Amino acid sequence: MSFPTTSEGPSEEAAAAWESTRERHARITWSLIAEPSDAVAMLACAVLGPVDALELARHGSGPDLLRALGGQLPTQASDPGAGNPPARAARALARWRARLTPHGLDEALADAERRGLRIITPLDSEWPRALDDLQESRPHCLWVQGPGRLDQLVSGRSAALVGSRASTPYGEDTASSLAAAFAASGGTVVSGGAYGIDAAAHRGALATDAGATIAVLAGGLDRLYPRGNTELLERIRERHLLLSETPPGTAPTRWRFLARNRLIAALSQASIVVEASWRSGALSTARLADQLSRPVGAVPGPVTSAASAGCHRLIRERGAVLITEPADLLDLLPGGPAAGEGSWAVQDELDLLRPSDRRVLDAVPPRSTITPARLADEIGFTADEVDSALARLGLLGLVERTSQRVRRAAPSS
Repeated sequence: MSFPTTSEGPSEEAAAAWESTRERHARITWSLIAEPSDAVAMLACAVLGPVDALELARHGSGPDLLRALGGQLPTQASDPGAGNPPARAARALARWRARLTPHGLDEALADAERRGLRIITPLDSEWPRALDDLQESRPHCLWVQGPGRLDQLVSGRSAALVGSRASTPYGEDTASSLAAAFAASGGTVVSGGAYGIDAAAHRGALATDAGATIAVLAGGLDRLYPRGNTELLERIRERHLLLSETPPGTAPTRWRFLARNRLIAALSQASIVVEASWRSGALSTARLADQLSRPVGAVPGPVTSAASAGCHRLIRERGAVLITEPADLLDLLPGGPAAGEGSWAVQDELDLLRPSDRRVLDAVPPRSTITPARLADEIGFTADEVDSALARLGLLGLVERTSQRVRRAAPSS
């Protein structure tokens, strides 16, 4: 590849474009050769930059990699040699080089164009800056498909609705209702496209013409998974957006699902676990959201339901916000809900009264008048306490005072 030159050498614009293309291609190559959970690859790109890190992956040695990373490698529980940095560095180089092929990048770019996929990197305007909060675990690039523009879909209201695949009718109905109400308010529902709660959330969002939904997949976009949700995922692709950090041809696996959950958490302003068992994978999304300082909510279920044990655990042990209606979800987002927006039930303004004011109001007859002195005698308050309560109730429009008597205010039409 070459770039245009002038009589005095390459122009600044051409040189910048060249460097941008090199970095873009390096990032795409890293997505081809490194797993989403490869912390060594992510650290190398963060420290050296993707271009220099790729050059080291091609031609460097284990000691070179170790020196470049300051002699320390990030620990991973799944790595049997976590206590031996030189051996880990050598293994990292070996696994990257095993996937490096002479024409791998060109073939991937051609395949993406043929399938109608977009590849976005941190260099692109469509890149959502919310992913930068992942720091060293930020994905190298994203493979996306659909008419939606990712940065716009998550820059407004966005919320993750996740939960168990083995869901109950209660959980699915709740997820669908929450998602539909949130999408109707213009929000974007983010989930993982799986069976159960994920699918119910996507369907709820698709049921309204407002808002949007994003399915974040653990495998390549050429093989929609799970197969039983193919029709649903195709509808999301046609109307909104599918995305993955893994290239086409990548099979979904357990470790890729777990790595995928960090993207769901990062792309969402809040994460809601609708229904989850004690050890549900959805709890990892809540944990990751909490690590990113994103609000976490959980929907309660029957105390006898094992399917909701994980939600109860989040509320009890992790301080998750109790979610019972759409307004609770909106309260977690920046700015909160608009007046009267997203509620299943209208808040009774009487519930907002202090107990003493409520006691005075209850003593005012519904269809006749009473003197403040009689009120004080009936409820055992002093005259000053009754006068103060009546003043507050009058400001709220709940009582009216005429001469020396008090009556309930007529209900507003």
